[in-house]
Amino acid sequence: MSALALRRHGAGDTADLLDALTGVWAEAHTGHDDVARAGFTPEALRRQITGHARHEGFVLVAAYAEGRIVGFGYGFPCTPLYWFGEQLLPSVTPEARRTDSLAGICELAVRTGWQGQGIGYGLHRALLEALRTRWVSLLAMPGDTPARQLYDRLGYRYAGPYHTGPDGPVLDLLLLRTPF
Repeated sequence: MSALALRRHGAGDTADLLDALTGVWAEAHTGHDDVARAGFTPEALRRQITGHARHEGFVLVAAYAEGRIVGFGYGFPCTPLYWFGEQLLPSVTPEARRTDSLAGICELAVRTGWQGQGIGYGLHRALLEALRTRWVSLLAMPGDTPARQLYDRLGYRYAGPYHTGPDGPVLDLLLLRTPF
């Protein structure tokens, strides 16, 4: 395995990184037809990152090897109402529901050839260190067994079904109490 370096980036770096990030994301999701059917595309990811980069405290961590990005993750601090929404908020644990220390992790992707080497774990750990909130939450595609196995090992617990919109897919909302 090549030497791996994790680098933290802020909102101002995202425009220059969008092509590389969407390339990583597209490769990580190759063959995942459920992702495309759900409306998640590289173009949608570009819009998502650009919109999320406007949030206070936005953090992106990228894993570099062989002179290119091989994985990345990003997130930002937010309120429970913003992240969970009114419908799901009552089903979230009371401590997480009332916290003033929550971050949403919006994406975590590793190139196919680099998966299974602990890069996702390292990116996640670096995001937790950068965000330093008591709670983090993320969304996962139902049936994505490798991702769910990683999230389960990291300590995430299922918090409920997350509806992305009237015609959008239903995702698994996962919640983690961090050590901070």
